[in-house]
Amino acid sequence: MVKRFAAEAVATMILVLLGCGTAMAFTFNGGGMLDTGAMVAIAGAFGVSILLLAYTVGPISGGHANPAVSFAKALNKELTWKEFCIYCCAQVLGAFVGSLLLAMVMWAWKSGISGATHLYNGAIALENLEGKKPMIVILSTMAEMGLTFLFVFAVLGLTSKKEWSSFAGIGIAIALFGVHLCGIPLTGTSVNPARALSAQIFSMFNGEELGDKALNLIPGIVGPFLGSFAAWSAWHGFFGKKSQEKAA
Repeated sequence: MVKRFAAEAVATMILVLLGCGTAMAFTFNGGGMLDTGAMVAIAGAFGVSILLLAYTVGPISGGHANPAVSFAKALNKELTWKEFCIYCCAQVLGAFVGSLLLAMVMWAWKSGISGATHLYNGAIALENLEGKKPMIVILSTMAEMGLTFLFVFAVLGLTSKKEWSSFAGIGIAIALFGVHLCGIPLTGTSVNPARALSAQIFSMFNGEELGDKALNLIPGIVGPFLGSFAAWSAWHGFFGKKSQEKAA
């Protein structure tokens, strides 16, 4: 269990460093705006990072690097709830370390730690509803739920059979790439509560109201967990043991 804890912590740290680090670099160099090429590069960075993790730490812990994925695995009885809690602690720790390292780099580079806010932008396209914060939160949460549903559904399907293990990592990486490509213009794409939590904590240094930060956490944390539950429910309904027994 100690090795699995360490593997999940390191995996989540790497995910944050590669994925969020790429996003921060493009955001700063683009003056706060992301063009199409930058979005593709950021989505690719997240896809590549999960591909590397699937074939390195995957054999140790599964390489979840995401509490939403671990939640679905626990619902599917591939993890006990005790293991789920341990995985979540490891993932949050890894995300915080990765965010801290990026915040330090950005502080040294731009002489201001406020740049850490770009770790998780949140509701980018939906901010045209200015003055309607509750509606932004609701729409962002729904978007995150849908994005996480797609990702976790792919993870459950691709890891359901041992004979698929050789290419499961590739499929999961493609799924994460597609989810980010779709979600970056909408919410900045969380689909990962650990990454969203650590990013929002560090972005508090930019002076935004604490209440706004708390609201931003709802789409980034609640949305992925709801999407994970929905994905497990759908997958279990279509392909779970109970469905197979009924079909027989």
